[in-house]
Parts: sequence; structure tokens; C-alpha cells
Amino acid sequence: MGTVTIGVSIAVPEPHGSLLQERRAGFGDAAAHGIPTHVTLLPPTEIGSAELPAVEAYLGEVAAMGRPFPMRLCGTGTFRPLSPVVYVRVVQGADDCAWLQERIRDASGPLDRELQFPYHPHVTVAHGIDEAAMDRAFADLAGYEAEWPCTGFALYEQGADGVWRKLRDYVFGGPVVPPQVGHAERGSIASR
Repeated sequence: MGTVTIGVSIAVPEPHGSLLQERRAGFGDAAAHGIPTHVTLLPPTEIGSAELPAVEAYLGEVAAMGRPFPMRLCGTGTFRPLSPVVYVRVVQGADDCAWLQERIRDASGPLDRELQFPYHPHVTVAHGIDEAAMDRAFADLAGYEAEWPCTGFALYEQGADGVWRKLRDYVFGGPVVPPQVGHAERGSIASR
């Protein structure tokens, strides 16, 4: 049967995704072209190949509970010294991402797992490169901003070559939330 390594994420759409991927490569991150620009909802997780249909069905159920929300990126942050990562911050949509990742990893589903670190939605722009390049990534993208309506997420599989490839898109089932309506005004995210 074998195993596969999967991940679930929100893709950063064009032109933002390619721009941040090129910047990541430009900072010297060799993994840049093998990882589509994204906000992680489920980190790399190994499952049995036979479990994939159940995972796909479960993710469909999670997506059906979700609803579109505004995403906005602004500025940079870092996980150093705990982890060698520089990222672009998610300043709007973070609570929605947190809600989704909790549902995806829920004990009632096939992807129940603990995280190595507390969940913090972000877009990685440098990982595991030398400190000077990490500093450059942090400074060069400090003024970066992007926004878009998030309408779903995707399931990815990591190939033997280390490249992440999309297996399937999942579109949210709920109504669109206008960007001008704040999270608090929509009610508790847990009430979905």
C-alpha cells in the first residue's frame, strides 16, 4: 500500500504567489520552487495511501462548513531563534485560518494530530538559509501588502522529488462575507 505525505493550505493567488516565490528563491531558499506560496492549514502529514479517499471526503465536509473571508498580508515577522523562518504576516483572515485548521485536525476526522508549535498563520518567504539572507528577507518585504477574498483551500501531496503538487481544490460552501465586515461583527467563528 505505502504512504503519502500530504498538506492542506490556502494558496496565495496570482500575481502575489509568484512574486513571493521568486523573492524566496532570490533570498537563496533552494526549496522555493518546490513549494507553492501558501498559508498552511495542515503541515506535512504522512498517511497511508489507502486513507486518501477518506481524507478527501473529510476535507470536503470541512469546506462545506466554511465560508469565504477576506485575507490580507502585511509586513514581515520571524520565528527565530526557535525556527529559522522569516514570513509575511497574515493581518486579516488569521482567525478564519485558525478555525479551519482546527476543523481539519479535529479528533473526529482522519487527520487528528498535534502540532510541533502553536498554530500561527503566515506565508514563509525564507526558511533554513543563512542569517544575512534571513535578515535581508525580513527587511526587503517589510512593506509588502496583498489582499484577496479566500474562497477555499487545497490538498497537496509531496512527491519523491520534494515538490508539492496540488491534488484537489476545496471551495467553501457558505455565503461570501464582504471584506468591510469585521470578524467580531460576523459573530463567533465557532458558531459556523
